[in-house]
Amino acid sequence: MRLISADNFNVQESVLTGETNPVEKQEEPITETTPALADRKNMVYASTAVTSGSAVGIVTATAEDTEIGHIQQSVSDVKQTTTPLMRNLNSLGVGLSIAIVVAAVLLFLLGMVMDTYSLPTLLIAVITMVVGSMPEGLPASTSVVLAMGTRQMTKKNVIVKSLPAVETLGAVDIVNTDKTGTLTKNEMTVTKVVTPEHTFDVTGVGYDDNGGVNFDGHLKLNGNKVDWHQDNAMEWLVKIAGQTTDAELHFENNRWELTGEPTDGALTTLYRKMTGHDPEVEEVDSLPFDSAFRFSARLADLDGQRLLMVKGSPATVLRLTDQANQTAYWDDAMDDLTADGLRVVALAYQEVDDDVTTIDAQAIGGLHLAGLVGIIDPPREEAATAIAELRQAGVQVKMITGDHPDTAMAIANKLNLAANVKAITGPEIDAMDDQQLQAHIDDYNVFARATPNNKLRIVRAQQANNHVVSMTGDGVNDAPALKQADIGVAMGIKGTEVAKESADMVLADDDFADIVAAVREGRHVFDNIRKTIRFLLPTSFAEGLVVIISILMGHELPLYPTQLLWINMVSALTIQFAFIFEPPEAGIMARGPRNVKSGLLSKLDYFEIGYVSFLISGLGIFAYNYLTALGLPNVVGSTMSLNIIIFGKIFYLFNLRNDHPVISKYFFQNKMAFYIIGILILLQLGIIYLPFMQSVFHTTSINFWYGWGIPIICGIVVLIVTEVGKFIRFRWMGKDGVID
Repeated sequence: MRLISADNFNVQESVLTGETNPVEKQEEPITETTPALADRKNMVYASTAVTSGSAVGIVTATAEDTEIGHIQQSVSDVKQTTTPLMRNLNSLGVGLSIAIVVAAVLLFLLGMVMDTYSLPTLLIAVITMVVGSMPEGLPASTSVVLAMGTRQMTKKNVIVKSLPAVETLGAVDIVNTDKTGTLTKNEMTVTKVVTPEHTFDVTGVGYDDNGGVNFDGHLKLNGNKVDWHQDNAMEWLVKIAGQTTDAELHFENNRWELTGEPTDGALTTLYRKMTGHDPEVEEVDSLPFDSAFRFSARLADLDGQRLLMVKGSPATVLRLTDQANQTAYWDDAMDDLTADGLRVVALAYQEVDDDVTTIDAQAIGGLHLAGLVGIIDPPREEAATAIAELRQAGVQVKMITGDHPDTAMAIANKLNLAANVKAITGPEIDAMDDQQLQAHIDDYNVFARATPNNKLRIVRAQQANNHVVSMTGDGVNDAPALKQADIGVAMGIKGTEVAKESADMVLADDDFADIVAAVREGRHVFDNIRKTIRFLLPTSFAEGLVVIISILMGHELPLYPTQLLWINMVSALTIQFAFIFEPPEAGIMARGPRNVKSGLLSKLDYFEIGYVSFLISGLGIFAYNYLTALGLPNVVGSTMSLNIIIFGKIFYLFNLRNDHPVISKYFFQNKMAFYIIGILILLQLGIIYLPFMQSVFHTTSINFWYGWGIPIICGIVVLIVTEVGKFIRFRWMGKDGVID
């Protein structure tokens, strides 16, 4: 709605801009060609809330043509995409399936040409090879690893809405976040006080009255409170701050809750820090803030005197004072405060006669300027720590806010958001087409005066540059970007239902620091999934190679189909779950995000899969041929070959568990792995020594040396070879924990 008249009209537009402070509206035309949504002072939008005043306007849009309608349409237009992990797994699955089917066809044709086996036997052998080579346990283990990650995140107040989202945050290299309430406390705080002679730093954060005043680097204390009486100008400023505020603070749910305007809340807190109690006002008359004269006033009795006290815009209040000769001093002070991103409020007073009972705004003049206060929504300490940890982990944090660029830059610098903070505004983004935005998007880490459409375009441009993007938000205005991002993160306490519905996960306590824990757990989940894949593929391929090599050599199959099924379905499904309980690698947050374009496995991984497959299968075939050459029954050779492959898997598990040598302080870190191995060995004892199991799996009771001694030695050989490979890989070829 275009305003044609406005009387002290203020509107809360957080649903569109994310900023909670009411915006003063006016009817005057705007001279800017393309003003940001937050700067359109003569427009009012659907779903925003009027906080004071009255206005008349002309409706310019309805329904889907309104700003809120555009947001809803943007959310509907966003197409959900699969997560990087799912894309990687699908690609791996398709590749494996094609390779195994092609190998099966070629093996069958070759077997027909060689005519070593009868057709039924050849078919069974080829089918067995296919079943043995396919890592059927991968989907189950992946789901369990993701579920365990979800459980761990829940303990850290992160609610995950879909399992694949757990890992996605671990792959993120950009975290876009709102400023107000996420990086900042959303509690306006006085941090600077300027009197006619001095500048003071005010300590303490938010509406908590713990804090004091720093002057010349020293805290002026009287007992537990600041001795504000030592400076006459400071004393007057504190008194006026308490007398001109209408805010009330209540301690509820372990935090201070504000009733009233945020600026008044900051002044009330300043008064409480100085005095230790709430203001007591003996009001005679008051004049509310009006956009026509840009100040508020209060007539009250204080310490036996009747005072007229004024609070408002520095430029306006200064004109009403008796300090016109100090204009340069106050102008410099205002420049310094605004350069720090502070909102500046002037406080002035005047003694009046006791018979004055009303305030005449037009007659106000000759005031004494008590000073200026600089107010800001301060950054959260935990947010600064979280940003530092994310930067160390190679994750860029970008601020997207509807606030003024100077304020956003000041907060970004306080949080050490980047080594070189650079900002761009919503109107500047609007002036770029998609190609231009994509080309320049990585140059900026602060996006100010951003509209919902700006946020959506920012995320899309980052994704077009091959970034894995996270977006945090709490409002309806964040919903399109939350849905578009690879991982949308909504706030659980102050987040709207629309934001939560559009997001992939929710921070239950609204703590930005939880994202660090989520990134760590996401990387942990990916590591364990990758270890599971690196374990399943060579051990599954080893089973297939036993069949392939035997057919190519024209030998009997050393393993029966039921034995291969046992290895594939029982032992693999048992032992692979050891990786689910593997703790995070040391230094997991000291490395960069993985390159999702490179897939799940590196070239070195594929090389390792190849030589481990041949090593385990070769040991099994060699042992079988050795025993049968000694004249022992085939069932003895099959039983030993079965145990060789099982113990090859067990010892390979110890190699893959972490990036450290197998004999290290990390050996007993995952105690669950030993329980799982114990269960597997008990199962092996069962199929070898229980008569009814022997008949099903074609095993036999054999002596310790053939049944356990040789298999354990072969397992140790696998461990030694893979440990040497690990040493070479990490010592001379570089750590390949992050995908090439």
